[in-house]
Amino acid sequence: MSDYRRIADRIADDIATGRLRPGQRLPPQRAFARRRGIAPSTAGRVYGELVRRGLVVGEVGRGTFVRAAPAGPAGQALVEPGLPGAAPVNLELNYPAAPGQPELLAPVLAPLLRPDVLAEALLPAAATGTRAAREAAAALLTTPGWRPAPERLLFTGNARQAIAAVLASLVRPGGRVGVEQLTYPLVKEIAVRLGITLVPLAGDPAGLLPEAVAAAHRTSPLSALYVQPTLHNPTSLTTSRPRLLQLAQLVHDLDLPVVEDRIWSFLQEPGDPLAVHAPALTHVVDGLSKRVAPGLTAGFLVVPPHRVAAVADSVRSGGWSAGRFALEAAVRWAAEGTVARLVAAKRADAARRQRILAEELAGFTVRSGPSSSFAWWELPAPWRADTFTAAAAAHGIAVTPGPAFAVAPGHTPDAVRLGLASAPEPDLRRALRTLAHVAARRAGDRTGP
Repeated sequence: MSDYRRIADRIADDIATGRLRPGQRLPPQRAFARRRGIAPSTAGRVYGELVRRGLVVGEVGRGTFVRAAPAGPAGQALVEPGLPGAAPVNLELNYPAAPGQPELLAPVLAPLLRPDVLAEALLPAAATGTRAAREAAAALLTTPGWRPAPERLLFTGNARQAIAAVLASLVRPGGRVGVEQLTYPLVKEIAVRLGITLVPLAGDPAGLLPEAVAAAHRTSPLSALYVQPTLHNPTSLTTSRPRLLQLAQLVHDLDLPVVEDRIWSFLQEPGDPLAVHAPALTHVVDGLSKRVAPGLTAGFLVVPPHRVAAVADSVRSGGWSAGRFALEAAVRWAAEGTVARLVAAKRADAARRQRILAEELAGFTVRSGPSSSFAWWELPAPWRADTFTAAAAAHGIAVTPGPAFAVAPGHTPDAVRLGLASAPEPDLRRALRTLAHVAARRAGDRTGP
């Protein structure tokens, strides 16, 4: 094992055993290097590994702080740190769950446990899935102006794998992919693994700016564009229809392939995807993890007809194929109306949580949407994202700092993303109320980091 990973393991042990507490500040990297007798570059790799593991937050020059411990069982009360059995409220996780969800899902799975059916369900799945899975997925993804052709459907283990498979099929190592300035953090990890350079592109309240895409492409050609036009994570922005039409015309003019991430689109009344307006260039990514549950999921890909074979090869070579059992479950959940009932319940749940958000963070600058399950909180001065995240951790609340979403370091507003979906509603309300009190303190009155 590399030296930096051994050192990171020791720091991780200190965090796990409580020798390093939530909210505690680690020494600057140069001081850490001197103390440990290692090179500054090794110290940087140690801190980077701790960030990758989700144990610390921070930016070079601002400080690095221990995050809150992993969330305990759902329903435990918000408590002050350091007390026996203390469990934080985790507003980093964001998996919507409908009331009675297990009871809705279980009956549909029961027929799969018959030996003859199970034998079929345990066979390997091709990237193209089964005819029934293609038909079911096409029906789930249908909008008023778009119904994807089933023969254009491919399947992966989850939506993240779908993104990786498409990018691997489109972009050679060293290639450039345009993304929004704030983007889904795992896209950054996928880019590192594939050797891809992400190019941050500016936007406005209507969505991604076409002129920003065109300017980046002129500087050095982009190989693809990754966008989240519906309920963008973390800001909840949905691209306006006029802007969507402008982007469609631009990618057509540039012959620029697009990866359109629609994983959160189910929470809104269905709007047509970018793929309606640029069908020969757009690869649509969606999945079951948010609609149904994260533990038994599948990723969906709708690809241009001439790209089906290439993307299917990428799915196979990357080892990203979906499980046949998950596909069989998805077919049954869709056919029985279970997915539709879950979607309706999760929309209602998101609306309730939005009311809690509006009540508890009234007066602050919070960007979200009436059906979104997350929010982007632009913090009041003098708070910075890293210090506020650490202060929240010291109160037993885990939030995601803005830099986690930034493509270009140092260009992130001092903000945090709040995941509203996973915590029980009473815990969510108490956590938001606590965070509001923390945020409202004057700099001289702050306690903690």
